[in-house]
Amino acid sequence: MNAVLGLEDGTIVKGTGFGAEGIVTGELVFTTQYTGYEEALTDPSYKGQILMFTYPLIGNYGVSENCFESDGVKAEGLVIREECPEPSHYLSKKSIFKLMEDAGKPGISGIDTRMLTIKSREYGTMRAALINGSDDGEEAVRLARELPSISDMDLISKVTCPQPFRIESPLRDPSNPINVVLMDFGRKLSIEKSLLARGMDVTVVPANTSPAEISAYEPDMLFLSNGPGDPLSAKGGIKAVKELAGELPIVGICLGHQIISLALGGETYKLKFGHRGANQPVKDFETGIVHITSQNHGFAVDPHSFEEENVQVTQVNANDKTVEGVCHKYLDMFSVQYHPDAHPGPLDTEKPFFDKVRKIAGRK
Repeated sequence: MNAVLGLEDGTIVKGTGFGAEGIVTGELVFTTQYTGYEEALTDPSYKGQILMFTYPLIGNYGVSENCFESDGVKAEGLVIREECPEPSHYLSKKSIFKLMEDAGKPGISGIDTRMLTIKSREYGTMRAALINGSDDGEEAVRLARELPSISDMDLISKVTCPQPFRIESPLRDPSNPINVVLMDFGRKLSIEKSLLARGMDVTVVPANTSPAEISAYEPDMLFLSNGPGDPLSAKGGIKAVKELAGELPIVGICLGHQIISLALGGETYKLKFGHRGANQPVKDFETGIVHITSQNHGFAVDPHSFEEENVQVTQVNANDKTVEGVCHKYLDMFSVQYHPDAHPGPLDTEKPFFDKVRKIAGRK
């Protein structure tokens, strides 16, 4: 079917539509990963965004659903250079076409994703509209320009869990049970899987859960998940960290890292085009090691904004020196901007990060 992508700067790109017919709007963001399209499309952090892959061929190994990071596609739409109509993998259950169709989300292919990536890098992330079933570019541009800024959108409420629930680890030690409260701002399932794999029980709670409600679970740790949008919109998380700091260990990943930084008096800002991919180098100041990491974020922490001297920047991105990790000198509180749980991406940091989480949460 006919399809068109319109950007707020007036750019119109026509291509071939697949998936569901209809109209979606969102920030057009690009990811540089070669594989892992299942994980990326189902990552709740992409809520409110139209996802574009820089790698030219997507869908060649099909869709197994074993790698989903949530209950379905969370990105608003998909933009690719070339789709694979006949995937080849023994676990594949469906094609990328069927995945998007079942999710009711549109996709567009046959377009110059390299040009769009260069434009995003030069001018920054832009608002966009994707229309499947029409090639009306002027309408797509109009819709893109009407879209509010992502900082003005309430995206967390659309991806957080509606009710709290508990998952008991099959590897738990009955003589020393560990309960981690995972505050869900749009969590990736791989986070809870890494916690459960280390014998920790996980109580998942909604993003607006109060500090008193969190304390009522008698947790050994508060863990703040990833999620979409501007970290300033995560007011429940900021309040929880401020009130529970010093009472129990607090750890965060991605948006959780930004929430912790805000609660500690730091500030965040929007990156020009963000970090989205599976090969971002991160230097650890303590060890001097450079890790290759999986990342997906459009905001970052200002390293010069912390007024409290007890807050330390522990890791930075080797490419642009943006903050990748913070900790508090005297409190059990630390966070990272990247995804040690990966999926997709390298697992360089999965073991050291979650082993540290297990050690701190296991203290009685």
